[in-house]
Amino acid sequence: MKYVLVTGGVVSGLGKGVTASSIGVVLRSCGLRVTTIKIDPYLNTDAGTMSPFEHGEVFVLDDGGEVDLDLGNYERFLDIKLTRDNNITTGKIYQAVINKERRGDYLGKTVQVVPHITDEIQDWIERVAMNPVDGKEGPPDVCVIELGGTIGDIESMPFIEALGQFSYRVGPGNFCLVHVSLVPVLDVVGEQKTKPTQHSVRGLRGLGLTPDVLACRSTEPLEEHVKVKLSQFCHVPISNIVNLHDVTNIWHIPLLLRDQKAHEAILKVLELQYAGKVPREPKLVEWTERANKFDKLKSPVNIAMVGKYTGLSDSYLSVLKALLHASVAMERKLVVDWVPSCDLEDSSARETPEAHKKAWKLLKGADGILVPGGFGDRGVQGKILAAKYARENNVPYLGICLGMQIAVIEFARSVMKLRGANSTEFDPTATSPCVIFMPEGSKTHMGATMRLGSRTTYFQANGCKSARLYGNAISVDERHRHRYEVNPDMIQDFERAGLQFVGKDESGRRMEIIELPSHKFFIGAQFHPEFKSRPGKPSPLFLGLIAAASGQLEPLLQRSCSNQTKTHMNGKVPKHRKLYPVPVKSPLNSLVNGYYPNDTGIHT
Repeated sequence: MKYVLVTGGVVSGLGKGVTASSIGVVLRSCGLRVTTIKIDPYLNTDAGTMSPFEHGEVFVLDDGGEVDLDLGNYERFLDIKLTRDNNITTGKIYQAVINKERRGDYLGKTVQVVPHITDEIQDWIERVAMNPVDGKEGPPDVCVIELGGTIGDIESMPFIEALGQFSYRVGPGNFCLVHVSLVPVLDVVGEQKTKPTQHSVRGLRGLGLTPDVLACRSTEPLEEHVKVKLSQFCHVPISNIVNLHDVTNIWHIPLLLRDQKAHEAILKVLELQYAGKVPREPKLVEWTERANKFDKLKSPVNIAMVGKYTGLSDSYLSVLKALLHASVAMERKLVVDWVPSCDLEDSSARETPEAHKKAWKLLKGADGILVPGGFGDRGVQGKILAAKYARENNVPYLGICLGMQIAVIEFARSVMKLRGANSTEFDPTATSPCVIFMPEGSKTHMGATMRLGSRTTYFQANGCKSARLYGNAISVDERHRHRYEVNPDMIQDFERAGLQFVGKDESGRRMEIIELPSHKFFIGAQFHPEFKSRPGKPSPLFLGLIAAASGQLEPLLQRSCSNQTKTHMNGKVPKHRKLYPVPVKSPLNSLVNGYYPNDTGIHT
């Protein structure tokens, strides 16, 4: 097993996650099988209990792991399926060591950071790195490890020590350290400064790690004399210094690495060209086409994102990526209009009239409306108003998790005239509890007590938009993260009033997808389809939203239903579900040629 460690210096937010993902893409294009591990040096066991304002979105894996958003980058870039063990935290490591100590595994020894914590880290990395994540059998060839935070952070010290020992443990030729650093330009001087990187590398060496490759972040391409200076003072060959300057979209980053022969530097350090398996030259033809295609998109599609974390785009990172995947696949330039849900409420008209006016102007000017997931009652009334506006004005609407529950509550209040309609999350004494707490949930413990991970949804009616978007599939596996669900005792009343529940779980008691059949596009999903969206395989529901918002829905539905392949259900269909005449499954992977989007190209 070969290991590539990616660390960061000078400041946080340099893009270590994108760099690590891009390294994985280039190595995979060389013919190598790649897995990844993200190390987060915080004491939380996982990211599940952290506010999006603190750490961005919580990314959910197939096995229900609530992990750092960088694992979402890895899955999207490499099209792999990771597990909760691919995200290491200080909390997990200490918990594992303490459990061993309580069992007596250390035979009476004094348990210390060195060697017990550092050994646990190394053992964890070696164990997880051997697990295949690409659907094939056998261990991967290379494991890319990203160490979160910045060199010098006190909380990272046990991991730095462990990784220093680990480089010696696996031996020369099996470990490559890529250090991501900043080369700033001071406006007063106007020249690229190398001193921050010099200090960062010096600190790294002082902690027992020596960089093999320098990945220098800068606004403009590095000047040649700057590379010479960095090589001289950081003791890294010029050929091993790559420049990751600002680009029009992040999908150019793997191309920058390839063009600067970063793969050759890494393969040389890892001695892979002499290991009997000669990697091929990376081509990345599709990446080049997608990156260039995205830059040329001109026809806009405006999507109003109605949420309460609109001040931090990382809070909805996977949703943004899924929108980008879909918009590029439909050859539209995505424009996201951030609408704080609180600003739509009547109280905002009195307290902050300008913000209220601006929010409603954005909502009414949008081609489509998306209400993402969330927790808590702040801004809920604004989300209800957004769903009502979309329903009454035939504006394409997609509600995810809470966004679906909001649509159900709004329908109950406005159409069914149930004034007491609400979720027990917001009003425990609601007279018409449309959304209720799940029986297996916990109200006292927050971490990992929700319905989490990949679950199967079975379509209930042939011909509904959702089933057609999924290629008239019988079922679909999507990832969940929620505590509340639509009250199953009220379903018949809803359906008599015109709201269809077209997707349910295997029991028929959990509502997974809603639709308004008379509406242009009004769909809500209890699951989170954004977590499985890929650049070349956009999420069908996001694809449907963008298509409806840009006037392309009917052609899309016709094409999706023509791309039908047999589903893998072993003939098992829940009793409550009516069989389709033709069992099919199509995740739209051959529907359209999607093109990779970017982070910096979201127009707001």
